[in-house]
Amino acid sequence: MTWLIAGLLIFLGVHSIRIFDEALRTRLVERWGEKPWKGIYSLLSVLGFVVLIYGYGQARMQPIPLYELPLGFRHASSLLVWFAMILVIAAYVPGNWFKTRLRHPMVLGVKLWAFAHLLSNGTAADVLLFGGFLLWSVALFRAARKRDREHEAGLHEASPALGIERPRSKASATVIAVVLGSLVWAGFLVDWHASLIGVSPMAIPVQVTK
Repeated sequence: MTWLIAGLLIFLGVHSIRIFDEALRTRLVERWGEKPWKGIYSLLSVLGFVVLIYGYGQARMQPIPLYELPLGFRHASSLLVWFAMILVIAAYVPGNWFKTRLRHPMVLGVKLWAFAHLLSNGTAADVLLFGGFLLWSVALFRAARKRDREHEAGLHEASPALGIERPRSKASATVIAVVLGSLVWAGFLVDWHASLIGVSPMAIPVQVTK
């Protein structure tokens, strides 16, 4: 578990700077420069991700079961991951309903993805990995919404008579996000998850009775 914990601390720690200290990134960029900061940030992100994946793979070789939910939760998990994929893709499609309405679909997608995997995976390694991402995404979303409120309050204070104009979504962009997200979800469901992770989400666990 040591490698898994180390990877989580590095990867999520790097991506948590704005949660705990909004101004820290600005101070570091001013001190080091934009390009060196991005280089260090990217290097630590990749390092953390590699260590995380390695640690999770090692932990899976000697699993420590904590719980096992009924089979129906696996089907619910698959549906939640489908919606999570749509939200993640929506973060990259300008003008779609999810992005204009939810503001931070990527973070919500990660939150839903992590929660879904906790429904279908109950080992200690799974709880560490997906539970860690779930807690991180909850904290990140709260911090992002706080920044949104502060930004809107600043705009209202500067121009109280104008109000705040909400961006409008486009139906075509929303359809693109849903279709692309569904295709990515189907790809992982049918092949990619088994190829990359070594476990098919469509596989039904067999219980051996003595």
